[in-house]
Amino acid sequence: MFSMPGHTEILIIVLVILLLFGGKKIPELARGLGRGIREFKDGIRQADDEMKKLDENEKKKDAEGKKAE
Repeated sequence: MFSMPGHTEILIIVLVILLLFGGKKIPELARGLGRGIREFKDGIRQADDEMKKLDENEKKKDAEGKKAE
């Protein structure tokens, strides 16, 4: 259905972005995008760490419950 854009399409997209935002604004936009992506990845990493801690705690409780029996 959709394929990856070719060289011509990418060039057109870059030119449109240059026309819309200008050369000085593009680095600021890229920095903001980079920060957003980094924060998103950090959030995912933190959520993953929390899930691992919860899983480890459940395993410890299960092991302690089996020892008590």
